[in-house]
Amino acid sequence: MKNLARLLFLIFLFLIGCSKNSPKDVNESILSDPTEPLVDQMPLTVPPSGLVPCDGGLAGNYPCLGYDLQSMVSLPLMGASMGNDNWGWTDSESGKEYVLMGLDNGTAFIDISTPDQPVFLGKLNSATTPSIWRDIKVFQDHAFIVSEADGHGLQVFDLTSLRNLTEVQNFTADARLTAFGSAHNIAIDEASGFAYVVGSSLYQGGPAFIDINDPTNPTLVGGFGDESYTHDAQILIYEGPDTEYQGKEILFGSNSDGGENNQIIIVDVTDKTSPKLISSSTYSNGGYTHQGWIDEDHKYFYLGDELDESQYGNYSRTLVFDMEDLDNPILHHTYLGTTAAIDHNGYIKGNSFFLANYTAGFREIGIQNIGSKEMEEVGFFDTFPEHDNTSFDGVWNVYPYFESGVIVISDSNSGLFLVKASQ
Repeated sequence: MKNLARLLFLIFLFLIGCSKNSPKDVNESILSDPTEPLVDQMPLTVPPSGLVPCDGGLAGNYPCLGYDLQSMVSLPLMGASMGNDNWGWTDSESGKEYVLMGLDNGTAFIDISTPDQPVFLGKLNSATTPSIWRDIKVFQDHAFIVSEADGHGLQVFDLTSLRNLTEVQNFTADARLTAFGSAHNIAIDEASGFAYVVGSSLYQGGPAFIDINDPTNPTLVGGFGDESYTHDAQILIYEGPDTEYQGKEILFGSNSDGGENNQIIIVDVTDKTSPKLISSSTYSNGGYTHQGWIDEDHKYFYLGDELDESQYGNYSRTLVFDMEDLDNPILHHTYLGTTAAIDHNGYIKGNSFFLANYTAGFREIGIQNIGSKEMEEVGFFDTFPEHDNTSFDGVWNVYPYFESGVIVISDSNSGLFLVKASQ
């Protein structure tokens, strides 16, 4: 009976594959897992206001400083058991802001244009099987999604499909690149129109270069695999103080082999057929080089190590490297946070470093005086009030780039939190 059901399912997929509206696989086809759960299709629901001001150090049950809770979207509402990454999209036509929330079994889409009343629009299931790792970035009104699920590849989803909906949707991908299977992460340089997939089976886990200037026709064009596994990366057109590399496309990679080889690599990826290593830098007490971000002046690079807290007993540690000479980065400052929690993903906007700090929640750290080696915590919102220990609970990612000032927080245990600076 199971074989007959599977045969009928395959025939169904073949028939819709002949449709002009079916998602296109750029390389070989890999069927989606028919056991993936679907969300119930029902009219969109606008929830009551979830606004809870930060008062006396608490917003409801959540410890806070300088941030009010706007709302929360639970994992059960999104049909998932664990959250991971998130990213944002602003519709250039309407100005509406949307959250793309990574889940263990897919990607959820939430309209947050009224942040205290977010509207769950639907979900794009994982391309194959569930995985606790999923990563999402946006380019030209399309979402690009990778996962460590076996055979997942790169999903491409047209975000304009989120406009004018009246019912919760089970979305389908508009295209899929299957030149690789699982991958840990994806980064995009919007200036060049290239995506960089890292942590796949390609190039020893180093960055694979994918041309996405035509978003639904992603094309693998090369890669770099000379410096071990890349866990995360940021790529940009460099405009920093090192004149030798100004105007070139530079990749800053967070590399680790899971042992003692923990490093930042800097690679000139301007010529995709001939990437050139500029430098690699190590540091003491490395556990696992996880992720980093360069400031808006391209002068200082802020690096997080995911295992140093648990292995060496230090408080949340951020290493700041002086990038005045890309051939010779220098450790400029070591910042220790206010708790023993593990640091995860961090991003910079203006003079603030926004850190996903696992059990300590989201932290905002002022960096305006980093030249004088000064960093100071100025705000936080703790979505995991149980403890601040070195466990992988709590905040996985934070997205601080919405013009509205809404900060998006992914809590792996609870779901999506929206917060905003107190007035």
